[in-house]
Amino acid sequence: MNPPLDIAPFTSWSGGKQPLVIAGPCSAETEDQVLQTVKRMVAASEGISMIRAGVWKPRTRPNSFEGVGAIGLPWVKAAGNAVGLPVTVEVANSGHVELALKNEIDVLWIGARTTVSPFIVQEIADALRGIDIPVMIKNPVNPDLQLWLGAIERFTQIGITKIAAIHRGFSTYEKSTYRNPPMWEIPIELRRRYPQIPIIVDPSHMGGTRDLIYPLSQQAMDMGFDGLMIETHINPDKAWSDAKQQVTPEVLGEILRELVVRQPHLEDNEFHTLHELRAKVDRIDDYIIEMLAERMGISEQIGQFKKDHDLAIHQSERWAAIVKRALANGKTGGLTEDFILKLFQQIHNESIIHQGKVMGK
Repeated sequence: MNPPLDIAPFTSWSGGKQPLVIAGPCSAETEDQVLQTVKRMVAASEGISMIRAGVWKPRTRPNSFEGVGAIGLPWVKAAGNAVGLPVTVEVANSGHVELALKNEIDVLWIGARTTVSPFIVQEIADALRGIDIPVMIKNPVNPDLQLWLGAIERFTQIGITKIAAIHRGFSTYEKSTYRNPPMWEIPIELRRRYPQIPIIVDPSHMGGTRDLIYPLSQQAMDMGFDGLMIETHINPDKAWSDAKQQVTPEVLGEILRELVVRQPHLEDNEFHTLHELRAKVDRIDDYIIEMLAERMGISEQIGQFKKDHDLAIHQSERWAAIVKRALANGKTGGLTEDFILKLFQQIHNESIIHQGKVMGK
């Protein structure tokens, strides 16, 4: 059961702009670099809602650029003032919070490496007790929805009402086109549980290369998410951090102009067709659940047979035959191999659980 969350309406802190576009350099390197990047961004695009820049950069290994530190906070704030936009920085401990508030930073964000630690998240939340500043929370590095939800709940419990989630993809050991594969099912599940929380997509960290920023941004809009965070630099190739995933202010403008933003809802007179299609999907989903339940019942009968004849639960030849047959049928139906493998692995795991119950394992 999800606890109720006191979340302010999206428009109450986004200025009513949708999608919310947050842009700026990965790192604040110099005062002039921040200011010139921000001025050129605003000149190149009318759709920017908020300025971002990192002053503290948690890196995987030491001896790499970890940000200029607190000296960069007034640079970021001054750049925002110069173009009349709010600014946001990442904070990773209570000391960062104190310095950010002292420099009148408008919005704070919690990074992916911080979200993985409930102790640090709670420390930051406690530092904000009694201060209702907007907070954006990136998903944890690993695909763990509970950690993400837990971080959000820690801030709501100390009185923060202006909250957004930032989806920046998840680390994986598997070979992937993306630096951090989207795994869209996780933010979709977050939205199902807490539909009032705005979800902002970070295609820069998700893709890891600038050529993936536009397609990922369009995917985010197609799925009805609320905003984008895009890293932008006046000279990306010379950036001190994450050079490959940053774009120039002018390219940012092109990306935003090319985006097709889908309307979240249809007019009443147009909704009936969508309603009919959804009703068909619901009927199919109900049938799938019914068939899966029947399959598990048969698995229990198989488990009883194996118990009576002292057979092992897992039969590798049978499993190989199931996969081969499923892949062939899936290909005929236009389904991807990856989807079929994942689906039947879950079905197989559930079948083993049901057989194990019968066999007393």
